[in-house]
Amino acid sequence: MDFVIGGLAGAGATVFTNPIDVVKTRLQLQGELQPKDQQVVRYRGMLHAIFVIGRNDGVLALQKGLAPALVLGFTMNSVRLGLYHISEVRGWTSTATGEVSISKSVFWSSVSGIVSGVVGNPVSVLKTRIQASSHPSIAVGRQHRYKGMFDGMSKIYSSEGFKGYFAGVNAACTRLAVGSAAQLTTFSKAKQELEARGIGKDPVTRALLASFVSSFFVVMLETPFDVVNTRIYNQGTAATGGLLYTGVFDALCKIYKTEGLHGLYKGLGPLYIRITPHTTLSLVIWDMLNLYMSDKSS
Repeated sequence: MDFVIGGLAGAGATVFTNPIDVVKTRLQLQGELQPKDQQVVRYRGMLHAIFVIGRNDGVLALQKGLAPALVLGFTMNSVRLGLYHISEVRGWTSTATGEVSISKSVFWSSVSGIVSGVVGNPVSVLKTRIQASSHPSIAVGRQHRYKGMFDGMSKIYSSEGFKGYFAGVNAACTRLAVGSAAQLTTFSKAKQELEARGIGKDPVTRALLASFVSSFFVVMLETPFDVVNTRIYNQGTAATGGLLYTGVFDALCKIYKTEGLHGLYKGLGPLYIRITPHTTLSLVIWDMLNLYMSDKSS
């Protein structure tokens, strides 16, 4: 049940945040490995991107990749939140006095993030490529043409083999280890501190406040790895024009060298706007479902 609750929380939040994810993906691919003064700007920011995508690809294009995103939201979060909740219940994230241990929480949230990254990688690759696909007039990054989720999975396998499903898995695991450690550790600690100080009259309010704190740390630590993750997912095989990146470190170095620090924080705005409600929705839903199941079993 721990895994089902985590999956439902993640999938439920995805429906609302997927359009922002589409925008974030486009912004992160824009001007790939080009100096800032030589980049062709298709999207001048989040709101402009929403307008341009809607005008050229249609309003429904803002929900591109929703099917794999929902599968990803369920599978990845069922594993990530499920494993972390088990570690909480069994006391693996607490000190001897019952308080949240930062080091233990970081360890178990990172482990849960890495495992979820491996499990969710195939649909994550597909989601990113579908979200990046657009009308030629506003295209950024390499374009992969898939008719849908199953067509995409079939084409990835036929052109890249089984390993194509695990393109960028190292980047994904790095991002999720960092992101999960920041998200779940700060959420658990903030919630405990709020309760100890009597801030927030009920569990929902405390979960909301704790999730806002969590979102800030997640975005600042995760964004560079999220940019790398998007780029590696979207590059495809060497047959599509040569590999742009050979791994996480190579991507970080190349992006910083050609695009500067700005390049590593592309899509920061929409990523924050996506992560904040997604973190809030998923963690609050997760927390409430866990409380409900706990009360029901007692």
